[in-house]
Amino acid sequence: MNDTESKGREIVRTDVNKLLELLNKAFADEWLAYYQYWVGAKVIKGPMRRAVVSELEEHAGDEHKHAGMLAERIMQLGGTPILKPEEWYKLANCGYDAPKDPSVRAVVEQNVKGERCAIDVYQRLLDTTRDKDEVTSKIVLEILDDEVEHEADLQTILEDIDILKKM
Repeated sequence: MNDTESKGREIVRTDVNKLLELLNKAFADEWLAYYQYWVGAKVIKGPMRRAVVSELEEHAGDEHKHAGMLAERIMQLGGTPILKPEEWYKLANCGYDAPKDPSVRAVVEQNVKGERCAIDVYQRLLDTTRDKDEVTSKIVLEILDDEVEHEADLQTILEDIDILKKM
């Protein structure tokens, strides 16, 4: 270990540069997910609007927290989080769906799609880090747990909308 490396980086038993690339891609996803939730909460229209806005704002806060967790880990490993927002679009795994249709159902469905992508991303990251980088693995597992919860929350909203339609 030289003076510029940390013990925390040294204990990682995988290609740290590849890991940093994967973490930055997830970091880009989190910022785009944050914005998708945030802007969706601003433009959404229709039945159950208030309850859905509350849920979207809560999820936006979680995505913002995830971006912070990833940025901190990237820096611990000697990397730099993506510095230019325009890079988020180029590097993201899941992309961004603008809420062109502001109806409650359309916005919630877009976010379900995003959460399913995020679940896949974090499951792959967990598979990559398990038994090789316990610190990153722990962070990824926490984020994965949140993403699974988000998908379930959104699915429940869709079920509630369907029930309301039948009434």
